[in-house]
Amino acid sequence: MTHLPIMLRPDPSRVVIRPFVPADDPPALVPKRGPRAQRIADRVLALDDAGLQTELDNVTANLADRHRDVEHVLQRRFHEVNGLLIDHCSIKRAQALLIGAYFSEEYAFEAAALFNPSIVAHPDQAGVPAGALRFVLSLRGVGEGHVSSVTFRTGICGPDGALTVDPAGPMAIAPRIENIPGGVPDDPGVRLFGEAGQDLSELVIFPMTIHQRHGIEDMRLVRFVDDDGNVSYFGTYTAFSGQAIRQELLRTTDFVTFELNALRGEAANGKGMALFPRRIDGRYAMLGRQDHENIWLLTSTDPYDWQNGSKIVVEPRWPWEFVQIGNGGSPIEIEEGWLVVTHGVGAVRNYCLGVCLLDRNDPSKLLARMTRPLIQPSAEQRYGYVPNVAYTCGAMVHDRTLVLPYAVADSFTTFATVPIDLLLAAME
Repeated sequence: MTHLPIMLRPDPSRVVIRPFVPADDPPALVPKRGPRAQRIADRVLALDDAGLQTELDNVTANLADRHRDVEHVLQRRFHEVNGLLIDHCSIKRAQALLIGAYFSEEYAFEAAALFNPSIVAHPDQAGVPAGALRFVLSLRGVGEGHVSSVTFRTGICGPDGALTVDPAGPMAIAPRIENIPGGVPDDPGVRLFGEAGQDLSELVIFPMTIHQRHGIEDMRLVRFVDDDGNVSYFGTYTAFSGQAIRQELLRTTDFVTFELNALRGEAANGKGMALFPRRIDGRYAMLGRQDHENIWLLTSTDPYDWQNGSKIVVEPRWPWEFVQIGNGGSPIEIEEGWLVVTHGVGAVRNYCLGVCLLDRNDPSKLLARMTRPLIQPSAEQRYGYVPNVAYTCGAMVHDRTLVLPYAVADSFTTFATVPIDLLLAAME
């Protein structure tokens, strides 16, 4: 195995403007005072022209060095609250911008950690040198309040095993958000719109719904090719409300426009679901952890509906996985079968990474597995936000080499590569 000298560390200077909704006081505490949001808007509307312009100039000047199109962002935020959080009003542009600012906040989305990566081939391979592959890397950023968001990087895998990650863009941008019409009335999905041509590293997907309000965690990306040849990119992730978790699914074709919807069914209430990159015998297939110990195989005719009736395919066997075993991302199809990166939890809650091989035609059959960890927390990389953890949410194969991004101590991300033939030889 080759450990690459690439470290992606959290950067507290990367901030995004996201919606801010002020909490309301209980009606019994201050009866007849009206909603707090309306009171804030009324204070802005009461400013005279000079005071209004001074305050607006201060706000926009303060944000201009960290954000693009500040006035556009504030205007958009005003339209989001006008008629919803506050009474609908037709007002001057300066008033609208300043009200938008009062219902916005800056959020350092990766101030504490940047970890649990997943990697897929980029949909745009134009201009990539022969034998190389452009990739998309998703990462879990953690900021204030231990709230998790999704951020991205891009890079190139070379034919010689070299790997480069493009520098992150200088600014971070929140996507435009709208509810998806139809579906469950009290649980609509959301559609997100980035900007065509925008550096993907500048896009931040932060919690937007009540089910996600404490985090969008551990996205497992997969490039999915349907039976008709159409390609989509899916990302299963854990939505955490603060009280409950559930699995949700991101879907995109271009990493510009995204749809996020909840998974349905009894099997969707756990963690760590990872979709196979194609249908098997006409059905979608998923690996998941329906209990706290094993890797299960699920199948469905609907990528959003997952019922019980699954089968255990990998169980803890070796000491480094006695506590539990789970997938490290979506299965990877190779000539010999389905290659699955796993994580095992052992003594003192050490998280190690391993690999197993499932049958290509019947992935409920385990063909082989590593007896020793592929990666385990090293003395140099043992400590961080959560010590003794090596973890990944997805690898890929390029030129018969496993390209494995992984997180260290729930703090930062690094990479390793290993030839597939050596991996297979290490299994039994």
